[in-house]
Amino acid sequence: MAFGGPARANEPIEIFDAHLHYNWEPRPYFSVDEVLALFKKHRVTGILATSRPNTGTHALMDAKPQGLWIVPFIRPYRVRADIQTWFGDPLIFDLVQDEFKRGYYRGIGEFHISGKAADTEWVKKTVDFAVAHDLYLHAHADDAAVEILMRHNPRARIIWAHTGFSLSTDRVAEMFSKYPKLWGELSYRSGITNGSGKLTAEWRALFERFPDRFLLGSDTWINERWESYGEIMAAYRGWLAQLPPKIAAQIANGNAKALFGPGH
Repeated sequence: MAFGGPARANEPIEIFDAHLHYNWEPRPYFSVDEVLALFKKHRVTGILATSRPNTGTHALMDAKPQGLWIVPFIRPYRVRADIQTWFGDPLIFDLVQDEFKRGYYRGIGEFHISGKAADTEWVKKTVDFAVAHDLYLHAHADDAAVEILMRHNPRARIIWAHTGFSLSTDRVAEMFSKYPKLWGELSYRSGITNGSGKLTAEWRALFERFPDRFLLGSDTWINERWESYGEIMAAYRGWLAQLPPKIAAQIANGNAKALFGPGH
């Protein structure tokens, strides 16, 4: 596994971007070379790569970039409209199975699911497929849907996109305590800092209680997120610097290494 390189004292902390979309619908905003240069510029040394359709992920994998660790996930979408219907569409389950044959995928997602919509035959088939093939799930879901996903198969391993958005930290802690195989990805997550960039007390406490359960992400779902990529990473580094260095390193990249590295 190639992941970053030796850090120099003046370099910013390396980041693993655990919510990356390189969408090719209708066409990519940046070329592959431009995207790779952006990662290098901002010391993003690993990515959880997805795209809609999966063509963008194929392109990143085919590039075999030096110094960038790519962890590819199967996106269960062909076009944006699939977001609203994938959980009841047997053709999407066929897509997942066909993509898996490429042999390099580590997970399925990001997919969108809310409440009882998670309680369908095809969602359960997807969860069971992930467990059977040692794949993670990357779920953009409310807490009710996460509970249903876990009921489908208690062996499921779920990366929770956005960690509930504005869900209370008490409820996040309750979910983490109940489900040891649930990790929170922090793009668009509110409440981590106050208006001036200072880490809030409740989130500091959550990070200190669960230092091994969080990941960072850019969520480049629209072009504006690519345009502000550097600002997104700088904001993360701003509050990471307010944490003990060991915890900051875990959240920035260590937890990703633990989840996706050799033997995991």
